[in-house]
Amino acid sequence: MKRYVIIGNGTAAVGCIEGIRFADTDGEITVISEEPHAVYGRPLISYYLENKTDLEHMHYRASGFYEENGCQVLYGVRGKEIDAEQKSVLLDDGSKIDYDALCVATGSRPFVPPMEGLDTVDKKFTFMTLDDALALENAINSKSRVLIVGAGLIGLKCAEGIRDRVGSITVCDLADRVLSSILDADCASVVQQHLEANGLRFLLGDSVALFEGHVARMKSGAEISFDVLVLAVGVRANTELVKNAGGNVNRGIIVNEKLETSVPTIWAAGDCTEGFDASTGGNRVLAILPNAYMQGYTAGVNMAGGNKVFDTAIPMNSIGFFGLHIMTAGAYTGEMTEERSEDGLKRFFVEDGKLKGYILIGQTERAGIYTALVREQTPISEINFDFVKKIASNTVFSKETRRKRFGGVV
Repeated sequence: MKRYVIIGNGTAAVGCIEGIRFADTDGEITVISEEPHAVYGRPLISYYLENKTDLEHMHYRASGFYEENGCQVLYGVRGKEIDAEQKSVLLDDGSKIDYDALCVATGSRPFVPPMEGLDTVDKKFTFMTLDDALALENAINSKSRVLIVGAGLIGLKCAEGIRDRVGSITVCDLADRVLSSILDADCASVVQQHLEANGLRFLLGDSVALFEGHVARMKSGAEISFDVLVLAVGVRANTELVKNAGGNVNRGIIVNEKLETSVPTIWAAGDCTEGFDASTGGNRVLAILPNAYMQGYTAGVNMAGGNKVFDTAIPMNSIGFFGLHIMTAGAYTGEMTEERSEDGLKRFFVEDGKLKGYILIGQTERAGIYTALVREQTPISEINFDFVKKIASNTVFSKETRRKRFGGVV
């Protein structure tokens, strides 16, 4: 009986379990979970603080998931070292687990840059896990002045989650715009205005020079008094286990289209990996939930002896802030065209006759049509692109394409 071990217990791990069970219903599966919780939807931690969900409804799979799939889960322990020659994982409690096939799905961790005086701040938090959200919840009250360092996805979702629970929120960022990793300047301006209308205050193009207790002295000379600090500067992939086992890593663990690492019998999946980006043709870390699941599933099938590839990953984001929905995908290269209305705007980026990426703000209906065009690199000469920019519809595809894509629906 084959022995499967998965280090990590997030979305990629779920995909891996289901991929293994697709190809092998008998093998032993052991999941090493550093967190003491069953798998949950990480994007839901802000909705928990916003009272839009509860702990029970945050579960990513039903309560019997592990038992039904024959998994043993080791909670509250961390994979400390991989011995690739002996095919074993050493845990931080001193125990050891042997494997025949191993998947590293260790995700990422908050990046906290050196900040002078940070040790003088009593109430400081990151915002990546359920435990982070629970700790923050216990620290805030209706009068709390909250400073969030980082105007990216994590920082802004945190701000949305706690807005109605605190007195004020100030967000600072070294970048000159919000969501700088996924929005251009014009689109960021639209989103920032919406966020400010919902009570957030911003200091952009500025950073903390010094913390003195609960005062942040900014490089611009501004001073911010706060009660609670949230650090949401960025994340780093957890690559160390594979690197120390002799595997190739860059910003993430290097994997091929089968999610194999450079170390035999070791696969990797999820936010800790660096793989192929179909929108650019290069490799990069694609730390988003749908890709994590598909990577995990692909790894699981192949760990169990299958032959599956995942080569259509692209960067994607689907988010909302105070009722404003935003979707982005792909790369922002080539010629940009825009469709703007009272309901929002759409920006499309076309290069070499193909849709490379898009930004949608407010008008996100049927965005999957655009995503498919980016993911599959469909030549826009094969569709009525002028029409689809205005209205996303299956009818832009030829009858033959619709038969292939939608099972005969024309």
